Amino acid sequence: MEPQRKKRVILITDGDQVAQEAVEAVARKVGGRCISLSGGNPTPVTGAEIISAILATPYDPVLVMFDDRGRREQGQGETTLAEVVRSDQIEVLGVVAVASNTDRITGVAVDCSVTNEGKIINEAVDKDGFPRLDHSRRLLGDTVDVLNRLDIPIIVGVGDIGKMRGNDRVSKGAPITTKAVEEILARSGYNI
Repeated sequence: MEPQRKKRVILITDGDQVAQEAVEAVARKVGGRCISLSGGNPTPVTGAEIISAILATPYDPVLVMFDDRGRREQGQGETTLAEVVRSDQIEVLGVVAVASNTDRITGVAVDCSVTNEGKIINEAVDKDGFPRLDHSRRLLGDTVDVLNRLDIPIIVGVGDIGKMRGNDRVSKGAPITTKAVEEILARSGYNI
């Protein structure tokens, strides 16, 4: 009997209602599944509940949301994200790291970002999806600091999901978030 393949997931560090609608739309576009119960501001469920939902879905890849509701310190979203990453039944393909206006945080270095115009750049963006003025690779967001302590293969930065001055609206197909997810899939060698 073959060993069961790990479930391949993409983690998204945003979970408010607008983000949830965008992530659900993106999951459909890439042929995956969004774990909708992970949506909320802050994340309303435990890591064990999310892992159970991931393992129950027959779809691949699985998109999962995490949100700290603007907290500087590690909150429910980051705690739950770490639990999912550490599961031996999950293969994390990458993280869509979402910028916020939270201050006094460490942030995380990104491999690349997708701007609000859909351009892939080698630096971080701000909440509106504009390149950071200091050209830093460090994305500042309320649910990203925990990523510095985890083994994440690919981190793609974006502005506020479903928003970015209207450029990522669900009615437009959430093109910025879609591009970020597709970039993770491409860089991980995943075939859509």
